[in-house]
Amino acid sequence: MHIGPLKLTGPGILAPLAGYTDLAFRLLCRREGAAMCFSEMISCHGLVYGQKKTLELLASDPAERPVAFQLFGNEPGIMGEAADLLNPHPMDALDINMGCPVRKVIRKGSGSALMKDFDRASAIIQAVCRNSRHPVTVKFRSGWNSGQVVAPEFARMAEESGAAAVTIHARSWAQGFGGKADWEVIARVKDAVSVPVIGNGDILSHGDGIRMMAQTGCDAFMVGRGSLGNPWVFQEQGRPATLSGRRGVILAHLELMERYIPPRKLLFKAKNHISRYLSGLPGATRIRGNIMAATTMDEIRSALPPSSLYP
Repeated sequence: MHIGPLKLTGPGILAPLAGYTDLAFRLLCRREGAAMCFSEMISCHGLVYGQKKTLELLASDPAERPVAFQLFGNEPGIMGEAADLLNPHPMDALDINMGCPVRKVIRKGSGSALMKDFDRASAIIQAVCRNSRHPVTVKFRSGWNSGQVVAPEFARMAEESGAAAVTIHARSWAQGFGGKADWEVIARVKDAVSVPVIGNGDILSHGDGIRMMAQTGCDAFMVGRGSLGNPWVFQEQGRPATLSGRRGVILAHLELMERYIPPRKLLFKAKNHISRYLSGLPGATRIRGNIMAATTMDEIRSALPPSSLYP
């Protein structure tokens, strides 16, 4: 699949996940087979005003490329200015968030709220495209609720406004992250536009992604929550069934977090991520409890039973 001049070498893409898709996790997912990774969403205002916490989200490394950074906001002028500020940054695509369902984002007219205002959404896409030297993509949902499925029309608007590709999360705003994704909406979006379409929603394995592509005709699949504790989702063989099979990737993730996560966030993020790797394993509750009780990174490592005792 091509996004403008960018060629991807595989079908699986890591979704932007606030609080999770930091540099360490992106690097890990690239190692495990993701063709491309998206950053956490970045506030256009935080970028323009140089806020420290926002600038920390721009941490990158050549080994993670190709990588896309995602902006959110509802003011075309500020979004365009933020896009221009990102031009010198080592990246390969710039994504616009028009799908976040979180209420504090919606209240400010950003995220999914833009699906109710095509004119403003178009103005934002055009402003970002005018100011960005990178191909621009747009991520959005099926619509506001099940009675307002506007994704095909929204995708056409995004393409006409300059988007080089679109990502459709096949849930409505009203669904949030619950219920079942309606893959038929992805097929309708694919029929509506000529730019590449990335499908998103209910991908828990590589096989799920391949089925989505076959069923909908989308050009690639994007994995969000299904990647947490499971970076193997980008590989055909999937997640190992034993702790010993998972151990190498867990330890690699801990090492990457120590290298790239600010110290004030490190322990919390490590506990959050590592506890997810235990899903489906016998004794997971006890091991998770030991991880959550840890006060240092070494204690987190010690909480993982040795392979000789726990295959």
